[in-house]
Amino acid sequence: MNENSAIDRGQTVVDKSRLSLNQITTEHWTAREAIEGCARFGIPSIALWRHKIEETGLDACVKLVRDAGLHVSSVCRGGMFTAATKLERLERIEDNLRAIDQAASLQADSLVMVVGGTQGVPLDDARKMVFDGVASIVEHARASGVCIGLEPLHPMFAGDRSVLNTIDQALQIAMLYTPEDVGVVLDVIHIWWDPKLYAEIESARGRIVGFHVSDWLVPLPDILKCRGMMGDGVIEIKRIREAVDQTGYCGPIEVEILNDEIWNRPPDQVVSQVIERFVSLV
Repeated sequence: MNENSAIDRGQTVVDKSRLSLNQITTEHWTAREAIEGCARFGIPSIALWRHKIEETGLDACVKLVRDAGLHVSSVCRGGMFTAATKLERLERIEDNLRAIDQAASLQADSLVMVVGGTQGVPLDDARKMVFDGVASIVEHARASGVCIGLEPLHPMFAGDRSVLNTIDQALQIAMLYTPEDVGVVLDVIHIWWDPKLYAEIESARGRIVGFHVSDWLVPLPDILKCRGMMGDGVIEIKRIREAVDQTGYCGPIEVEILNDEIWNRPPDQVVSQVIERFVSLV
C-alpha cells in the first residue's frame, strides 16, 4: 500500500489503493484537470474517455499521466460495431483501430467496448456484427498489447447502445480468444438486476479486466444519466465487489457516474465524496 493511496488518520486507514476515477464522473473537467485532480487527492488510477483525450491531445495526455504517476485503468470507449451499411461498419472498425492505438499509448489495462445497438439492424444481425467486429480488431489489439474489455449493458440499452446485455453473452465472445486478448468489464449499474448474477460472475473467473461502481437510483432521473453516488440507491455494491474479488480480480475499481446533478457540483466536492463512499461502501 503506497502513501499516496492510504492515509492514516489516527487509527483509521483510508485505503484508496484500488480506486480509479472514471473521468466521466467529473464531466466538466478536462483530461488535464481530471489527471491533476487524481494526483491532488491521492487517487492512484484514472479512466480516460476518448473525447476528452482528443480535446487535450494524446501526447499531452500521455505526458500528464506519466508526470502525475497515475495508472490508466481503461480507455472508454471502442465498439459501436452495429450499423445499417457496410461502409458504416468499416468506418467503425477503423475508429476502433484508432482507439486501440490510444489505449496502447496510455498503457491502459483495457479498451472498454460498448458494442452497439439495434437501430436500423435486426437483433440477430446486430449480435453477429459484434462477433465479426471484435474478430476484425483482435489481431491489432494483440500486437499493440491492448486487452479488449467487453462490457455488457443493461437491457434498456439494447436499442441504441449494446446488444450484449448479460455477462454470459459477453463471455460467449470473450471465450473465443485468450484472456490476455479479450475479457469482460463488469459494471454494477448494468448487472445488478440479473437473477443469475453471482453464478455468471463466477463463470467469468480469469476473464474480468475491469469493475465499475455507482448506484441505481429510485426513481431513475434519466435513462443514460441515471447513476447515483454509491449508497444513494439499491445496489448491493459490496456483495458484488466481494464476488468479483473471489474470482481473482484484484485490479482497479472505477467509480463511473453519469448524472447531471452530480456533474453540476464542484468537482473537488464530488471527488471528496467519491473517496468517502468508496472507502465505506465498496
